[in-house]
Amino acid sequence: NNHGKPRLVKFYQSVTGEDQQQSVIRRVYQQVVQRPDSFCNYLEGSIPEWGDTTKIIYRHYATLYFIFAVDKQESDLGILDLIQVFVESLDKCFENVCELDLIFHSDRVNYILDEIIMAGMVLETNINNIITSVNEQNKLHQASLKVGTMPSTLAATS
Repeated sequence: NNHGKPRLVKFYQSVTGEDQQQSVIRRVYQQVVQRPDSFCNYLEGSIPEWGDTTKIIYRHYATLYFIFAVDKQESDLGILDLIQVFVESLDKCFENVCELDLIFHSDRVNYILDEIIMAGMVLETNINNIITSVNEQNKLHQASLKVGTMPSTLAATS
């Protein structure tokens, strides 16, 4: 968010220890937040833990920053499109996604991200396929809730 509090963090490359992870998050946020919105959305070689082969690509939407640290060989426009797919998928699931959605529905947000990216590899970029998978998962979840509850008449007699 605009205050540097991460709402969703996934590391696909090893960053040992929570202290080092927090250090990387702080450093990346400080570099991104200082840039005016009129600047491009790319920063190269800005994460010392990963060397000069990493770049940061980000988008700023209202109060949220979506930041990806990727290998220099990745396409800048491809990653910006990937961020757009993620944000649009969140918008379709939460109807105008906001920070509170990321906080209170972190399981669904992680599921959406896992539909798009798994182990650092892009799996899906078609928003309709992503939403279909999310809806199917929601149906399974609702069905499991129905199976797990006993009708009130049975509960009263047991």
